[in-house]
Amino acid sequence: VQLQASGGGLVQAGGSLGLSCAASGRTFSGYVMGWFRQAPGKEREFVAAITWSGGSTYYADSVKGRFTISRDIYKKTVYLQVNSLNPEDTAVYYCAAGVSRNSGSYSSPRYYNYWGQGTLVTVSS
Repeated sequence: VQLQASGGGLVQAGGSLGLSCAASGRTFSGYVMGWFRQAPGKEREFVAAITWSGGSTYYADSVKGRFTISRDIYKKTVYLQVNSLNPEDTAVYYCAAGVSRNSGSYSSPRYYNYWGQGTLVTVSS
């Protein structure tokens, strides 16, 4: 399994970006796809998750109403639209894939089996 994240960049506060995660190596039915982020000196934190088959979505409270996760099962790509960005959103954003039968919470990094390399989002004030 390979996950390739892209779409990061430098944006001013209040701006938007569209992140993508291209998945390859297998079919992903029965998987949960997640986005996490890690700011300098901080632990990796959950941002959003989506079930591959049903498209159910889950968000961290800090991003609800501003970020939207979606997926295109034909393109095998997961998206994260990030709006109304503020400097606290500055981080490396990672996509991840976890088998849905894994135990634990979608919001825990331990739930996920595979990780992409990350894409940097920098928000200037």
